[in-house]
Amino acid sequence: MNPPTNSRSMTDEMLDELLRQLAVWRVELVLFALPTGLGVWLYVRFGLFFAVAAPLALVATALCVGPLRRFLGRLLHRARVRRHLETAFHALPGVLSEKRPRIHKITRTTFGDRVELGLWRGTSIDDLAKAEAVLAASLGVRQVRCVANAAKRNLVTLTITRADPFAIASLRCPLLDVKRNSLWDPIPVGVNEEGGIVTLSLPERNVLLGGEPGAGKSVALSLLVAAAALDPEVDLWLFDGKVVELSAWSASARVFVGHDVQLAITVLEELTAEMDDRYDELLRRGVRKVTRAEGLRLHVVVIDELALYVAGIDKKSAQRFAELLRDLVARGRAAGIIVLAATQKPSTDIVPSTLRDLFGFRWALRCATRDASDTVLGAGWASEGFSASNLNSARRGVGLLLHEGGVPVQLRTFHLTDDDVRVLAERARQLRLGK
Repeated sequence: MNPPTNSRSMTDEMLDELLRQLAVWRVELVLFALPTGLGVWLYVRFGLFFAVAAPLALVATALCVGPLRRFLGRLLHRARVRRHLETAFHALPGVLSEKRPRIHKITRTTFGDRVELGLWRGTSIDDLAKAEAVLAASLGVRQVRCVANAAKRNLVTLTITRADPFAIASLRCPLLDVKRNSLWDPIPVGVNEEGGIVTLSLPERNVLLGGEPGAGKSVALSLLVAAAALDPEVDLWLFDGKVVELSAWSASARVFVGHDVQLAITVLEELTAEMDDRYDELLRRGVRKVTRAEGLRLHVVVIDELALYVAGIDKKSAQRFAELLRDLVARGRAAGIIVLAATQKPSTDIVPSTLRDLFGFRWALRCATRDASDTVLGAGWASEGFSASNLNSARRGVGLLLHEGGVPVQLRTFHLTDDDVRVLAERARQLRLGK
């Protein structure tokens, strides 16, 4: 009698499952087989004593030699992550269970793991993004986040977060331990989801910061101002719509402007003339842009509450200020002029798109809506999974920074108390006095 059809299919399924388990446990099986195989071979050749002693010595060496122990630890950790991921992929519904992503590389981070994946034809990052919550539950971790490679959409970086890197009440700013800073060096601004330090390079860059009130925008801006103020070779031009936010740095500033829009226009005209003089100087030197080697001073223009100057009651003055600032942002980078502008919502009705789109770096703190987040970061980022409206409102200082990497990075900003600002401002003042 022929066996039932379903009996053969059940056998096939059991064989498939056995092969799959052997594949996912392959590293552990190999590490187990090495001392076991050595013991069997020694038992056959030399007897029981050597069969027991040699494998024990091998295991003891692996545990006692630091570099070897750490290497085996990394190997076993990657194997465990791979096994759990493959099991989680296998349990996913839909196309991903049949065309499971290929795991290329696993890197351990401070708070989890970063996994490089390859997608099969017929699948996309959208399929994986929809399964983020399911994957996090299957892995028993806090969060799973996937980001597609900008150049190759079939390559995906999966970030597994096991602990909350932003749970610390406040992160001490490294600038507090610096006596003098150089703005040509990257500025440490916060900690990312993996626990790594996020830095920001300002030369030849302009930064637009946005977010709802209380999100930590002023602290983020103060970090950048502090880095510039602690470099006595930098000229600070401060425009403070609220007067009080940047007032601590006024003693280190070349110019400090409050809510007087006409004065702000006059100062921008002076700065534009200085930019033109700078280009004449570069022409005489035969160079195209200001570099560290040229020895020319950097100019940092800081504008808090940008909306006051570009969307005020006096439309003619607002338009004039916007035109001058647009010219400064567009042409000032090569001349060593850096513009840092902050506003609650840089929408088109407040900040003209012809000005807003010139800012290469964007920093979005917590926003009320996806549209508001896209207004800061740029259109389309929310649909890619980067929306500052999804940030926890209780975590002040957490935001998304779009800078050198070309993809927004979630980070928590280093904290500066009012006392910290006073300490740094006094240090900057003393530096500029040559003391």
